[in-house]
Amino acid sequence: MKKLLLVALSILMAATVFAAGGQEERTDGKIKAGFIYVGPTADFGWSYAHEEVRKMLEEKYDWFDSVYIESVPEGDAGRYIDRLINEEKCDIIFTTSFGYMDATVKAAEMYPDVTFMHCSGYKQAPNLGTYFSELYQMYYLNGLMAGAMTETDKVGYVAAFPTPELVRHIDAYALGVKATNPDAKVDVRWTYAWYGPEKAREAAQALVAAGSDVLAFTEDTPAVVEVGQELMEEGKNVYTFSHYTPMQSYGEDTLLSGQISNWFALYDKILTDYKNGTWSNEDLWWLAKEDAARLGASENVDELVNPKYVETLKAKMVETPDLGTISVYDLVVKRYAQMKEGRESFDPYVGPLYDNEGNLQLSEGTMATKDQLLSMMYYVDNVLGSVPSE
Repeated sequence: MKKLLLVALSILMAATVFAAGGQEERTDGKIKAGFIYVGPTADFGWSYAHEEVRKMLEEKYDWFDSVYIESVPEGDAGRYIDRLINEEKCDIIFTTSFGYMDATVKAAEMYPDVTFMHCSGYKQAPNLGTYFSELYQMYYLNGLMAGAMTETDKVGYVAAFPTPELVRHIDAYALGVKATNPDAKVDVRWTYAWYGPEKAREAAQALVAAGSDVLAFTEDTPAVVEVGQELMEEGKNVYTFSHYTPMQSYGEDTLLSGQISNWFALYDKILTDYKNGTWSNEDLWWLAKEDAARLGASENVDELVNPKYVETLKAKMVETPDLGTISVYDLVVKRYAQMKEGRESFDPYVGPLYDNEGNLQLSEGTMATKDQLLSMMYYVDNVLGSVPSE
């Protein structure tokens, strides 16, 4: 493995290659992959999660080699894709941010003999596939707990960019909140940064100041969790949920649970398919059923909820249309089990579903299609405000 390290974030951005031999043709029969990350690998969020799996795969397979570049601005991805192909001689390129989509499509046209995989996108080509560990189901489960735990009937959400991915996560979270607390509202703050710990911190603090006492987020650092933990230590109850990776160590008192992406299963399939000659450009959009989305905030995969709050959630009872009276904890466990069976067993996006302007988005008994979820740009009826145009 070699690292391509970004040494400047300017118009003249340059990468430095550590270790020799990067530009030589390989004769060892290995498959070489290049990874492009939007944030630093130390963000303990999105880029960190992908990087950890890359290292695991190098340890698992002697036929696999890889390089990576971190902190690549979305508008500059094309130049670094060129470098990974022309200088690093990569066979397969993983571009791991939604904003890399158009640059990846262009590169796939330019390099037809190279295989590309774009994470979280929706455009395919003969040599370009897409993949994603979809988390909206986990956000719904987090929402069930948030609705039960809020004392102010106001829960917050710190979000990076207004993309369909984030909107469906916000909406799923809000639908969970509504299921256990019909009076609660969801307040959203946008940071316009995937990796922006200070912006995320400010947004979290603003939400708490505005009355939110439970916070979820889609941002690539544990900043929101850290805010919640600091407030807990000051004697103010503010609960949080982790995102992408196990963040329990950042918030032993504040974290209720969270969502964890199991990227290993996806990358393992993609790379072994490529090696075996069975790779295809299908969209690998994996959910709880495929074990790509997991509930929890701990390294222990069996610990779905912070043990400190299990009994509290067991004491909170709610009425459901199909399960009758049930504790919130048992409801979370049951819904999670159903999600693992597949969307047909249980899915939060089943009508009737109204947006917060009163428009019917899903009719009675209708389940949202994948295309509808991938294009979702409206708030459901218990989310405050409207989705920004940009």
